[in-house]
Amino acid sequence: MLVAPARTGNTTQEREQSAIRSVRVNVPARLHAGFVDLNGGLGRRFGSLGISLDTPRTIVHLRRASALAVEGPSAERARRALEAVTDHFHLDGCLHLTIESAIPEHVGLGSGTQLALATAFACCRLHDVEVDAHTLAPLLDRGLRSSIGLASFEQGGVILDGGRGEADRPPPVVARLPFPDAWRVVLLFDDARQGLHGAAEVEAFRRLPDFPAALAAHLCRVALMVALPALAEEDLDRFGTGLAELQRAVGDYFAPAQGGRYTSPVVSEALAWIESEGVRGVGQSSWGPTGFAIVASERDADGLLVGLRHRWPPESGLRFAISRGRNHGGEVTTEH
Repeated sequence: MLVAPARTGNTTQEREQSAIRSVRVNVPARLHAGFVDLNGGLGRRFGSLGISLDTPRTIVHLRRASALAVEGPSAERARRALEAVTDHFHLDGCLHLTIESAIPEHVGLGSGTQLALATAFACCRLHDVEVDAHTLAPLLDRGLRSSIGLASFEQGGVILDGGRGEADRPPPVVARLPFPDAWRVVLLFDDARQGLHGAAEVEAFRRLPDFPAALAAHLCRVALMVALPALAEEDLDRFGTGLAELQRAVGDYFAPAQGGRYTSPVVSEALAWIESEGVRGVGQSSWGPTGFAIVASERDADGLLVGLRHRWPPESGLRFAISRGRNHGGEVTTEH
């Protein structure tokens, strides 16, 4: 678990005595592969299946300075996170934050959570304040529906959380398994689109009809009795079958809000072709538009990329990348 080590004391004077001059935090993206219970009739709603990715990444570098300065992509979002944590813990706000790279915003890869956590964690580490992701989440308005972003930040892997209950805290992680080393994730990006977020996302959840209890029960069974056991046994066909079934059900439920099973028509076309090639584990991460396909090896991923780039050249609006899974959380380095 990624936790910032600390001294025993938490006074302002003791924090100022920290010998750390700068902190760099490197954190992974994640796929949100679907919700297992959108009905909520048993007292918990949502329940998310997520996969940590090795790329793309968010990397932030924080150092002491004479005044607050934030530079790089998504700078305003990072500034808000930095101000939230310095205000809450009464820390010195004279800091210089450089965002060296950032997961693209609003494409379904958890950019907001990872940037906020990386920034806040770097600040706490610089000042020797002991925190973990679940401590920081409420300060940053993160983990409201899902804990897979928090768990990706802390430990990586394939994560299932137990859904949000009545308590005002992030859902508990109920299962975590490693992503097989040989498997690869082919990512499909439509840079002309963004997924629903902010007020539009809240309104979409408000307007959607009740999710059938029987279908929610089926998806829970698919996750617990198909996808996770297959993952433990590294059975890609069975894991992909379970994942695709979850994607179909959840995608069709969200179709009125996002314009179809998938947000991007061109990503949808490409995923259909990938399925026709025999790949079972395909889908869209969160509200998209990023699509994904899970294959057995680097060689299979390279072959799939050749076919995709031939059928969807750059002028189509699609681009592609290959990622490994990531079985560890954020990486932290300090300079004294």
